[in-house]
Amino acid sequence: MIAIIDYGMGNLRSVQKGFEAVDADAIITSDPKKILSAQSVVLPGVGAFKACMDNLERFGLVETVKKSVESGKPFLGICLGLQLLFNQAEEFGSVSGLGILKGKVVGFKDSQPQSDSGDLLKIPHMGWNNVKVKSSYPLFNSIPDNSYFYFVHSYYVVPENKDNIATTTNYGVDFVSGIHHENIHAFQFHPEKSQQFGLTILKNFSKLSS
Repeated sequence: MIAIIDYGMGNLRSVQKGFEAVDADAIITSDPKKILSAQSVVLPGVGAFKACMDNLERFGLVETVKKSVESGKPFLGICLGLQLLFNQAEEFGSVSGLGILKGKVVGFKDSQPQSDSGDLLKIPHMGWNNVKVKSSYPLFNSIPDNSYFYFVHSYYVVPENKDNIATTTNYGVDFVSGIHHENIHAFQFHPEKSQQFGLTILKNFSKLSS
């Protein structure tokens, strides 16, 4: 059983439907007991970083997320679910994250990304973009390098430990679009919205606990 954490933020049903499409059993829950007893855990998220952290605290799920990671079970972060894993975000000042991974979250506006012709790129980064895999990575089994995935975001993570970087993407600047550390897998793009290759990632993730 895969537990998709419900803390009032994120496209929960679309994530669940993605797992259903690859015959993986996934529930949406905010119950700490169900989350901690699940074989795998997914932390989705859309919106503002601070609002997501506030909701995790209000739902009493901060320690549940940390315990899920510490348990060693497969853990998947999607979009803000990736960003929340880090120490802090530079969003409207500085906002503390879960601090599970060392690093920060910064905005595209600070780097002012430009196209090849020198035009400023629109923020948020929205739509399809290719993903480059750093090295052999099990969640990308059967997925060609530089395949396209769907993004919607204005911020991206900067990990302190570069060994945690699993994938990168270019949007005027190169940024980290995926991380892998021990049992943690997390992506800036949305696998559940990325058609066949996105579903392949969800399928590969579901196999980690089987």
